[in-house]
Amino acid sequence: MSDVLTPEALLFAYSIGVFPMADPDNNNEIGWYEPEVRGIIPLDGLNISKSLQQVLRSGKYEVTINTDFEQVMRHCAQRSTTWISEDIIAAYTELHRMGYAYSFETRDMQGNLAGGLYGVALGRAFFGESMFHVQRDAGKVALVALVNWMNRHGFELLDTQYYTEHLGSMGCVEITRDEYKHLLMQALKT
Repeated sequence: MSDVLTPEALLFAYSIGVFPMADPDNNNEIGWYEPEVRGIIPLDGLNISKSLQQVLRSGKYEVTINTDFEQVMRHCAQRSTTWISEDIIAAYTELHRMGYAYSFETRDMQGNLAGGLYGVALGRAFFGESMFHVQRDAGKVALVALVNWMNRHGFELLDTQYYTEHLGSMGCVEITRDEYKHLLMQALKT
């Protein structure tokens, strides 16, 4: 694993609003990012569509927490282009062992991994890294479970890093770097 991806370096980076991504076009070299515009989901602003409400009520899926962290990461990495390299997987798996990285796994009625997400928890902030689904709505179910968990545990900030239309449909909004830094500092106060 690259020396730059130590647990201490990762935790420090998150504490100042920076996160790493591997560049698949440059031999998976690690870059550090601090976007001018940041995506967040306000914890009181999660948008759950009527169809997703039906899925949640149906009992079609069960959500577990931290039962299959590395597999969630590997599923998230299964795309044509990914920033999730083997070094990233190793570093976040170590953060998971230390109690800072979490996975929310959505399982179907047979217990198969149907979707999920992973990220880093620091203070009262959760830094969402990636989400996936192999069955319809399974990633969204994991996101709903995450927000409910965050609300129960007194979290204040759900950082999605970037805004996407998919996340926007669930309530993600864009804020400036300065606004983000203010929210981050508030969430990291003990």
